[in-house]
Amino acid sequence: MAVAESVPVVDLRSRPSAERLFAHQLGDALRDYGFVRVRGHGLDRGLVDAAYEAARAFFALPLDARSRYLVAGGAGERGWTPFGAEHAKDSETPDLKEFWHTGRELPPDHPVAALYPPNLWPSEVPAFRGAMLDLYRALEAVAFELLTAIEQYLELAPGALTELTRDGNTILRALHYPPLARVQVPAGAVRAAAHEDINFITLLIASTSEGLQILRRDGTWLDVDAEEGEIIADVGDMLHRVTNGFLPATTHRVVNPTGSTSARYSMPFFVHPRPDAVLRVIDRCRGPEFPPPPPDITGRAFLWQRLAALGLVAEQR
Repeated sequence: MAVAESVPVVDLRSRPSAERLFAHQLGDALRDYGFVRVRGHGLDRGLVDAAYEAARAFFALPLDARSRYLVAGGAGERGWTPFGAEHAKDSETPDLKEFWHTGRELPPDHPVAALYPPNLWPSEVPAFRGAMLDLYRALEAVAFELLTAIEQYLELAPGALTELTRDGNTILRALHYPPLARVQVPAGAVRAAAHEDINFITLLIASTSEGLQILRRDGTWLDVDAEEGEIIADVGDMLHRVTNGFLPATTHRVVNPTGSTSARYSMPFFVHPRPDAVLRVIDRCRGPEFPPPPPDITGRAFLWQRLAALGLVAEQR
């Protein structure tokens, strides 16, 4: 009997005793698939449950209540983004989702604090702030472990990637895909059209239902179904850029369910660099065996290019 193909699995519990082996397992999985399933990350299930409970409570609020947390001109960097506002960069058809962004909180005198918009907190859901910030901090610790292992895989100096993202504009996104029976579905629209993530790496804790697919190298789609307690990690466009495609950002999507009455919630954690960090192709990924390297660009300039492509800002800046 043929074994069904699945995204590779790595276990962070093995890293302390076998760092180099773990780094190669992680890096090889990301090279082949752009995605990996992570076990043994130590994330407290209670943090995940609390965040999902808070997200459900917010998205259950009436539209006029949710609308109070929409920041005009904020490019969706914090607070609520309404249903249908975002589309994939190569599509004009809106995605069938709404979401909330929680960002980093820094002391006022921090060098980059003024570059980040303040977080918003829904007063109707008192537990929301604590639940999201607790999960944010826990996921960032896991992200730094993975980035450290990727540095080892790429034979980079310690901190080459982690220092770019330290105090970066990292985002925790709480996503709500409402039941299709309750929304207007434009022709060809899906919950999330085919796209690549913008950032360095993404960590996705278990969603409440299936639907995630990645595009194989042969042009076919593969379902990605994480087991209970796993985190799915994937390469974003920024890491793709600094590795000149050596670690590829893989196209993925969230397809519509077979029924029309089920909602879907998910919680991706988008690890971003600091706005002033320069995205430059590493020396290891230059040379005749690689494509010509793209020009250097700051994290903020790259982000705004992509936000414009997603329809969240009218122009780049």
